[in-house]
Amino acid sequence: MNNLSHVTLIEVGPRDGLQNEAVFVPTPIKIALINLLSHSGLTNIETTSFVSPKAIPQLVDNEAVFLAIDKPAGVNFSALVPNVIGMERALRAGVQHIAIFTAASEAFNQRNIRCSIAESIIRCAPVIELARANNVTIRAYISCALGCPYEGSISPQQVCAVVQKIIALGVDEVSFGDTIGVGTPKQTIELINAVADLLPLSQVAMHFHDTYGQAVANIYAALAHGVYRFDSSVAGIGGCPYAQGASGNVATEDVLYLMHGLGVATGVDIFKIVMAGDMICKALGRKNQSKVATALLGNINTCNRL
Repeated sequence: MNNLSHVTLIEVGPRDGLQNEAVFVPTPIKIALINLLSHSGLTNIETTSFVSPKAIPQLVDNEAVFLAIDKPAGVNFSALVPNVIGMERALRAGVQHIAIFTAASEAFNQRNIRCSIAESIIRCAPVIELARANNVTIRAYISCALGCPYEGSISPQQVCAVVQKIIALGVDEVSFGDTIGVGTPKQTIELINAVADLLPLSQVAMHFHDTYGQAVANIYAALAHGVYRFDSSVAGIGGCPYAQGASGNVATEDVLYLMHGLGVATGVDIFKIVMAGDMICKALGRKNQSKVATALLGNINTCNRL
């Protein structure tokens, strides 16, 4: 295990967690969720996406949400931006941190955004240029880094080919997504070893889904090999649309429990995250996907009955 004393969590629940909800989540609920998260010790929260409402109706209130949330000092509030139009809208709302996206799978890109990998990177170029001109930081998501629902296995070499193209545009960070949650610790280590030749691990984040129950194990493997930035979602909200019935993003509560158990500082109050997760799950009418939150809330409820 590398002697890491601190990790950074990037909370993606308000965007990645809510975007696939079929029933519209009221704007005040989204704002309340982000406010609870921003007062928990988290320093990075992905709030929304400045995408066409035709593509993601759930996030039609992107500007209203971003303008209304509390913005405590020391917290970075980011938004996903698909194109120049979205970037211009994000800038008008005051966004200072954005995310762009592509995939390591040609088939996934075609199904998801109807273009090739090469075309997706071409689309990103003017967004990055506009962001740079406005001193906005840029993270790039690379989906299907450990497997694809259409192509199956994805090699580290395939991922690295995309990394080389995307970092040439001048992004600040790359988040590698196990989009359908099929990755194992062995695959995770192989990917990290490969990308470490292309960019510093300080610019690497890992984004795991828990479809096969491997997310926490994969995070532990990544941590042991020098990665210290991880995406997570409060209460594990955000199912994978390509694996029906499967759980989605790794739960922030579960990652915090792992880190605190290892003696690794996060700066985050796990109990405040549990309360935020409980709130949004009740609002959504969904079961909390975090094992840690479920246990802690069960303990609280038991104590309240005594």
